[in-house]
Amino acid sequence: MLIAIDGPAGAGKSTVARAVAAALGFTYLDSGAMYRCVALAELRGHPDPLGAAIGLGERITLEGEDVSTAIRAPEVSERASEVAARPEVREALVAMQRELIASGDYVAEGRDIGTVVAPGAELKVFLTASPQERAHRRAVQIGADAGQVLREQTVRDARDATREHSPLAAAPDAVEVDTTGRTREEVVAHIVALAGER
Repeated sequence: MLIAIDGPAGAGKSTVARAVAAALGFTYLDSGAMYRCVALAELRGHPDPLGAAIGLGERITLEGEDVSTAIRAPEVSERASEVAARPEVREALVAMQRELIASGDYVAEGRDIGTVVAPGAELKVFLTASPQERAHRRAVQIGADAGQVLREQTVRDARDATREHSPLAAAPDAVEVDTTGRTREEVVAHIVALAGER
């Protein structure tokens, strides 16, 4: 079974998807980490950012180095949004993602899992939250000013929603789950229940 969890930055995708995977005994795939790794490789001047060795799992690695924290830096987030708009990057990473989720049970999260990567997923969830709550969560996560994060998030949301290739949008058959004011446990329990109905 494949559970696709999409949504904008700060909606809780990574936290929720990881917890849902753990609750169901599924494998977790953070597609955003792949784009962030390519962005980090570019920022570091890697000669072949798309060909850089990316490792996914409990620890995110780039060329063998644990970059789980480094890929969450604001400059990497900004570059990742730009990188994700490039057709050649999307094509390469979508192919990798499809290969990874082709067998076994997965909870895959990102911006276009249910619309592009795996439109045939058995369960599609689109996580949302108010812009203010999303900015607050991200600010706490990276130790930044919530106002600044909100301004950057607004720019990124607009770019993600209007890009030519794979714009951020809920799949027509996705279940929208608003995480504003809800605990992680409540959201996870709701998605686990949805999975049980499939």
